[in-house]
Amino acid sequence: MSDTNTLIENRPPSVATLFLERVEMAPDAEAFRYPVPPASGKGPDEWRSLSWRQASERVLAIAAGLIDLGVRPEERVAVASSTRLDWILSDLGILCGGAATTTIYPTTNAEETAFILADSGSRVLIAEDAEQLNKARERGAELPQLAHVVVIEEADAKSVAGDPDGWVISLAELERRGAAYLEKKPDSVRERIESITGDQLATLIYTSGTTGRPKGVRLPHDNWSYLARAIEATGLVAREDVQYLWLPLAHVFGKVLISGQIGVGHVTAVDGRVDKIIENLPVVRPTYMAAVPRIFEKVYNGVASKARAGGGAKYKIFQWAAGVAREYAKASQDNFRRTGNRSVPFGLAAQHAIADKLVYSKLRDAFGGQLRAAVSGSAALAPDIGFFFAGAGIHILEGYGLTESSAASFINPGEAYRTGTVGKPLPGTEVRIADDGEILLRGPGIMEGYHGLPEKTAEVLEPDGWFHTGDIGELSSDGYLRITDRKKDLIKTSGGKYIAPAEVEGQFKAVCPFVSNILVHGADRNFCTALIALDEPTLTQWASEHGLEGKPYSEVVASQQVQELVSGYVSRLNEGLQRWQTIKKFRILPRDLDIEHGELTPSLKLKRPVVEREYKHLIDEMYAGSREA
Repeated sequence: MSDTNTLIENRPPSVATLFLERVEMAPDAEAFRYPVPPASGKGPDEWRSLSWRQASERVLAIAAGLIDLGVRPEERVAVASSTRLDWILSDLGILCGGAATTTIYPTTNAEETAFILADSGSRVLIAEDAEQLNKARERGAELPQLAHVVVIEEADAKSVAGDPDGWVISLAELERRGAAYLEKKPDSVRERIESITGDQLATLIYTSGTTGRPKGVRLPHDNWSYLARAIEATGLVAREDVQYLWLPLAHVFGKVLISGQIGVGHVTAVDGRVDKIIENLPVVRPTYMAAVPRIFEKVYNGVASKARAGGGAKYKIFQWAAGVAREYAKASQDNFRRTGNRSVPFGLAAQHAIADKLVYSKLRDAFGGQLRAAVSGSAALAPDIGFFFAGAGIHILEGYGLTESSAASFINPGEAYRTGTVGKPLPGTEVRIADDGEILLRGPGIMEGYHGLPEKTAEVLEPDGWFHTGDIGELSSDGYLRITDRKKDLIKTSGGKYIAPAEVEGQFKAVCPFVSNILVHGADRNFCTALIALDEPTLTQWASEHGLEGKPYSEVVASQQVQELVSGYVSRLNEGLQRWQTIKKFRILPRDLDIEHGELTPSLKLKRPVVEREYKHLIDEMYAGSREA
């Protein structure tokens, strides 16, 4: 048996056990960094550290506090908070207490929050602040099983008239209660941890979905223990690494990064404030980070916009450098595939060296200057954007997984990564492609099933363990997977041609530096159309240089100048498409798509049915007068 197999097959039953092992192995090593805003409210944040021992003191106190509140093994404790250190410590406390974490996005409205709390049967809610607390208060009559709300922000934990005595307490108070409980019963938490079995429920994550009510995905302890060991076995992350974690921890992608950290033992700097990413990167100086494609698209568009604002000469240099980066990355990866080294032709290497001094080095500095690799997941990254970053020395390793597979099923293998693919299966995960092209997965990361929905579980999970992902893909002869589309998103034109809209949409994002979101439509139609939402900051900068300064954004996007601007990029897109894929008509949306309007999931995936329903009038307008109308 190989060392990798030994590592995975001899895994402990839970991440709680792994956490205690990590604490015992390196108690004084740095585990977390977190920002503390200045008391005055002005100036930069102060970043502080927590060792594994200090983290464990808080985790064990939280676990004991929950036990003292009467929480039993596998009972659910919900967390509704933005990404912050307290989220991680609360989650670990829940797991070490033998309970199961229900995750809730802080952006979730009161109605859906109540649905998740009720459907999961959560006994305790750990709420970030008054806003999250009030969601439970609003729907309290529907939540008779909710015994307590623990509020992270102590100032927001004050009870108000109508709250039962002790129903609301602060996280600090929970930890104090836990510390007192441990004085009386010092072995209580360790006994809970030792009694955990691998098949015991650890996490209930509700899929944001694109239609209907979210489904609760049941992930047992063994899923996270397996992924901790599998990530360690890939060798992609080392103990010396510094991870910058900002992803929402209510999402499975963020959650798996914590398991990986505990398995490997590296440092994680955690701050979920998206508006602080640009400010934090040069301070944290991460060696690796994970993100969704939209972040890389925004960085790319921002760099292009800044170059354009610098005048024609600067923009031409950027465009040249971007082309060199893509050519260099493709040549380097092709040569590595054939020969095992990344050499490129001399002339290209010389151009790349010049472009590096002019453009790429500044881009790397913006990421903190130490970034070895970034992991991209949750949705497809446009290959041209991936090649641009690769050529600029920011290596984006695409991965693949679903909530139902505990996030991580595939990852690109370090130096041998291939842009445009999601890499190879994690050790211990099996894959096969069904006759219709659907990707099937089997392994220790696959969910137990959907909470309280046996019929829905049976639709996707076969008795022999094969999970139907709903994604269409292709496997190379040496095991690299390429995702082509969601099975349900494939569209068939009235002419009988199949089109993968995500593929066309990804190509447009690489061509047009102004786009934020795009939806390609064409099912049962005789041609394809597109709804295009533009990136407001990037377009506003352009507008100020083209006689549209000071005008409302909705007026800018409706202007003839912007119509002509986008039309040019659509024409460029169409040059690289098959005839039946080309976009014949498009409409620019009056604003960007967002989570608040229900058009994007919290992980920034497009909710196609919602967008198509909301903008049906624009779609109908594009097909008016055609033969099918």
